[in-house]
Amino acid sequence: MSYFVELVDHRLARLLTPARRDWLRTPRTLLLGFLGLHLLFLFALLPTILTGRVLGDLPLYRVWAEQALANGVWQGIDVEWVYPIGAIVPIVLADAAGPLLYQLLWFVMTGALNAAAIGILTDWGRDRAGYRAAWFWLAFSLLLSPVGLLRLEGLSAPLVIMGLVLVARRPVLAAALLTAATWIKVWPAAVLLAVVAASRRRVSVLVTGALITAGIAGAVWAAGGLRFLTGFVTMQSDRALQLEAPVTTPWVWLAAMGQHGTTIYQNHAIATREVSGPGAGFVAAAMTPLMFLVIAGIFVLLLLALRRSRDNAQLVLLGALALVTTFVVLNKVGSPQYMLWIAPVVAVGVAHDWVLWRVPAYLSIVIGGLTTLIFPIFYLPLVHGDAGAILLLTVRNALLVVLLGWSVLALWRTAFASSPASVSGVSTPERVAWLPADASTLRGDPATRGRIGR
Repeated sequence: MSYFVELVDHRLARLLTPARRDWLRTPRTLLLGFLGLHLLFLFALLPTILTGRVLGDLPLYRVWAEQALANGVWQGIDVEWVYPIGAIVPIVLADAAGPLLYQLLWFVMTGALNAAAIGILTDWGRDRAGYRAAWFWLAFSLLLSPVGLLRLEGLSAPLVIMGLVLVARRPVLAAALLTAATWIKVWPAAVLLAVVAASRRRVSVLVTGALITAGIAGAVWAAGGLRFLTGFVTMQSDRALQLEAPVTTPWVWLAAMGQHGTTIYQNHAIATREVSGPGAGFVAAAMTPLMFLVIAGIFVLLLLALRRSRDNAQLVLLGALALVTTFVVLNKVGSPQYMLWIAPVVAVGVAHDWVLWRVPAYLSIVIGGLTTLIFPIFYLPLVHGDAGAILLLTVRNALLVVLLGWSVLALWRTAFASSPASVSGVSTPERVAWLPADASTLRGDPATRGRIGR
């Protein structure tokens, strides 16, 4: 892998001259980039907004919002729901101006949270190391825009970025953001677990998270929906192998080759494609226990690494990446928006230490591009067993496994390294000295590194 990393570095060195790097690290340029990207998003969504329609998962969100506001039927309170109860807040809030403006308000909420995330990543323009992370997040947002603008992950992902950056200096606020994100979509629980394991602010995070969770549970109990509070866990338990999940890839190939008893089919109840075949049911039942077993192993590895690491912030980020990627790789569900679980952790890692995090950054960009090619561009050929589309899916899923292996190996080296020099397992700074104009930004400015995740 080092060969490919060095190759990409060399190409970037020719493209990003010192003058261009200085230009990219100015508040005005970043602001123009942010505004330009979101104006592009708005332009693409404008026909939908002007006709009062909605795209992606938003039609279902709008139905839920209308049921709550017009009929008094609240998801997660009056009926069992697939999402944590906190998701009802943005879903209903987007309907505040009426159903015809639902798409517009959802876009405004997504853009506002992205703006806040970029502001905190760069310390509102003062942290030079944060600019690289901000551009990474904008690039990834562009690649995943077909799902990022139309799913709850578009809201929870920037909350995770803000929470990870603020853990060091504002642990209570960071815990509130991460807990809120977890009650919108459950995946940020993996990030919270890494913070609890490795951060020096774990007590503040634990207490704040527990208080907020207790408050949410109390509100749901008062509304009469306590029996549905954990429904989002049980409703997922009987899912079959979803088409795009990494573990499903062998059965997708078998179905494409016409293997008897193996097929790709539409699950109309939950509007998704699933795969059945010999052994698929057993694997689907085994994936959740296996996932939690691996998560437990990573948690133990984090505790072991904590004894040797001199950089708690790095350890939090490595642990978060390993845990979140485990959520993706060992999940029997494999929706495209799951890639937005990984990118927030990588973005903060890039701000903290580019040398170490350039590998997951490059991998994430490729994974994001392949994901959008798979869905929505080549999704129908994939469903019909097209070999080219399945190859794209296979490469994307293989890279996810590589990313998981990289993060676990980095933790392993931290836990069992014989010297601090071997902790990161990456090239020395001199080998990528082209990136920053000054040495202070190569691994993040020493004045700012301590404020991320420690």
